[in-house]
Amino acid sequence: MMKSLSDFGTKAWGLVPHISFLSPMLLWLLLLVPLLVGLYILLLRRRKKVALRYGNMGVVKLAVGPRAWRRHLPPALFLGALTLMLLAIARPTAEVSLPSNQATVIMAMDVSGSMRARDVNPSRIQASQTAAKAFIKNQPKDVLVGVVAFAGTALLVQSPTVDRLQLNAAIDRFELQRATAVGSGILVSMQTIFPAEDFPLNRFTSDGYGGGGGFGRGFGRFGGGRSLTDRRPGDGPKKPHVPVEPGSYKNAVIILLTDGATNSGYDPIEAARIAANYGVRVYTVGFGTTRGNIVGFGGFSMRAQLDEDSLKKIADMTRGRYFHAASAEDLKTVYAALSKQLVLETKQMEITAFFAALASLLLMAAGGLSLAWFSRIL
Repeated sequence: MMKSLSDFGTKAWGLVPHISFLSPMLLWLLLLVPLLVGLYILLLRRRKKVALRYGNMGVVKLAVGPRAWRRHLPPALFLGALTLMLLAIARPTAEVSLPSNQATVIMAMDVSGSMRARDVNPSRIQASQTAAKAFIKNQPKDVLVGVVAFAGTALLVQSPTVDRLQLNAAIDRFELQRATAVGSGILVSMQTIFPAEDFPLNRFTSDGYGGGGGFGRGFGRFGGGRSLTDRRPGDGPKKPHVPVEPGSYKNAVIILLTDGATNSGYDPIEAARIAANYGVRVYTVGFGTTRGNIVGFGGFSMRAQLDEDSLKKIADMTRGRYFHAASAEDLKTVYAALSKQLVLETKQMEITAFFAALASLLLMAAGGLSLAWFSRIL
């Protein structure tokens, strides 16, 4: 019986959106409210009988006259305050949207030759640049943003910064290269987030993707970038990393955009497993179509075909989310959704203080009205 009543109280108050209680058993105290209401009604009836018995018509008129509501309003406010205080004792909580504590966003962007395709107006690369700059503009001023560009190799073209002009300039400097190395883009992003760690930037998996294995080559024209492949002199052996819960790292995320399938660099699934072991979420954005488009680049023709399965798996492994964008407008919508998702996060927060504060206001209102109307407190 006791358990069912507390569950009922929790569900009943759950009708108010997203409100629950840390100590629902204390909701039993709410039974005092109907008892007090019954006691108040009994006192009113008793007072009315006494007034009629002794001919005190002033009290009768006060109880039933046109301003009778004045008599009942202060006690009603007091009862409301008491109800809120009893709810506060049960420690209410609510889901609220708060500024995220994620401090760094790494944007890993595909600059392979297929991004030259004009099936998106004016071209895929220009549409992605415009959307990326709009995303950066909408970030809070204290959020650090870094930019990684990848094709057959990957390179950090702009270290994490709050300087939006530097970020826009880095994105404007993109130049298209051959091949697509999604895994390499993830690893360079990870190295940017954890510069003291030793990620396999120059190593391939057993499957191998061939070509473009040397990070940093072919990206010299970006300016301001660095390959991150070499550890600093004097760095000693690193201790093995202890894996953490996927998605548990709250200080940085990776947003990866690509329009093609991996054919170079590190295995993207293995790279995603590394990111998952460090708790970093990877949000993947597939740009273009799965059926592919024929694109000419460097005297050759190629089919730019999106590998959605890999992108979905990367997002799933790292507790991120996959988005698909088939047009420039779709891409803007995706980045807008990402901005909301990264800037705000829903948390369960105890709101006992709000209940207590509202109860105090009702108590003061009840006392003030009683003094003003009847020259006494209740």
